[in-house]
Amino acid sequence: MSNDKNMKRIVIASSLGTVFEWYDFYLYGTLAVFFGSLFFPKGNETAGFLASLATFGAGFAVRPFGAIIFGRIGDLFGRKYTFLITIIVMGLSTALVGLLPTYEQLGIFAPILLTVLRLTQGLALGGEYGGAATYVAEHAPHQKRGLHTSFIQTTATLGFLLSLIVILSCRLSLSENDFKVWGWRIPFLISIVLLIVSVYIRLKLHESPLFLKMKESGTRSLSPLRDSFTKIPNLKLVLLSLFGATAGQGVVWYTGQFYALFFLQNTLKIDFKNSYLMIAVSLILATPFFIFFGKLSDKIGRKKVILTGCLLAAIAYIPIFKAITFYGNPALSEAMEKNPIVIEANNCKSECEQLKEFLSKKGYNFDLQTNTNIPSESLSVKIGSMEIKSFDGKLVEDALIAAKYPATANPNEINYVAVILLLTILVIFVTMVYGPIAAFLVELFPTNIRYTSMSFPYHIGNGWFGGFLPLIAASMVIYTGNIYAGLYYPMAVAFMTLIIGGLYLKETKDNKMDR
Repeated sequence: MSNDKNMKRIVIASSLGTVFEWYDFYLYGTLAVFFGSLFFPKGNETAGFLASLATFGAGFAVRPFGAIIFGRIGDLFGRKYTFLITIIVMGLSTALVGLLPTYEQLGIFAPILLTVLRLTQGLALGGEYGGAATYVAEHAPHQKRGLHTSFIQTTATLGFLLSLIVILSCRLSLSENDFKVWGWRIPFLISIVLLIVSVYIRLKLHESPLFLKMKESGTRSLSPLRDSFTKIPNLKLVLLSLFGATAGQGVVWYTGQFYALFFLQNTLKIDFKNSYLMIAVSLILATPFFIFFGKLSDKIGRKKVILTGCLLAAIAYIPIFKAITFYGNPALSEAMEKNPIVIEANNCKSECEQLKEFLSKKGYNFDLQTNTNIPSESLSVKIGSMEIKSFDGKLVEDALIAAKYPATANPNEINYVAVILLLTILVIFVTMVYGPIAAFLVELFPTNIRYTSMSFPYHIGNGWFGGFLPLIAASMVIYTGNIYAGLYYPMAVAFMTLIIGGLYLKETKDNKMDR
């Protein structure tokens, strides 16, 4: 194991590169609200936004395949050079997004190229995290493994924070139109500078001592994929770690940070500056808890900390998001309570679907009820005491104004302290499940298949269960009309993880690494 001075250098070098890689990956998600109009056909803004979220999700879809490809390389040829390759691939693909022509300039090839680059990013990230976590854990002393790997766990949040800061700086420096036309490219092009710094740092690292020992003794797995997924004991651990740990951890991470930002901007209609600032402050306040819970897991165990985080998040999500609505957009909260919107239809098609899209775009709650007495294709919408018998945009808009539904949140009415406190609590849930997860995963598997075996469940849990959360949640909200309906998905997954992990997963903190 490494001495304290060398360990500090290893942690800093590994973490910095991973921060930059997460920055690259999350730029797209933070700017997804713009990409619907830039890279997809115009005419249906909701469809364009959902398409941009689907493209965002595509990067997550291929992360497990990146884990398989780069995990195999890492187990066969070493940790250091594998996660050097991943950061080069990520940096170049991100910078190229900043050079892409828009749909108006290139037509259908624009979204195709965007998707290809997003898939490339996903493959790279699939290999990055497992390499960094394994590399740090294989250097760390036994009694401080949770502490040292928790610094790697801060990188996703810090990368997200860095993307918010860069985007906010660009948006404040440019006019709204300039940013929409060309300014959005700047954060992507900055990746070139971050790439150069990251490569320089990682070239100075040495290979993992446990990998070198394994290589010298000739105990490397000749087929890490086969050994990970065809040998029943290892496959069992892969599946249990997915459904009993990383699936819940993934949805808690994306709900507490990414979906929270989406909710502030798209549902509560809080302006971008205040949304970014409140999220950024909450991230800064909560980030030290990654280290706290990583260190705590060295004492009481990884499993207890992770599953407690899943339980608290699942119980608290709806009350917290309702409180965020109350303090973030008081006028909307009051209007929904005093003047609820009720749509009655025999068969919700045509006008009914248009009305649903109209209300969902505005971030308003509505209750869709089936009424067989209403003629097919017709509808009735009640907004407070007013009733409208067909979808007329102006009539509905007038009724919403009369019912005091706000078009946007009033910045002077926002209780910033309360919202930031609530957002910080959401991120603390993130730190509970995410802080110890790297140590937990690397301790589950033997050295010769560790990179491959830990990367796969991590990226299924985070890439599929977590990465598609914004799209799934947004679709649930649009379908049901309930602005909180999207939270039922992460709640269900978190409860599933709590049950499976609690019943079938064993504690790992006392496991030896050189096995």
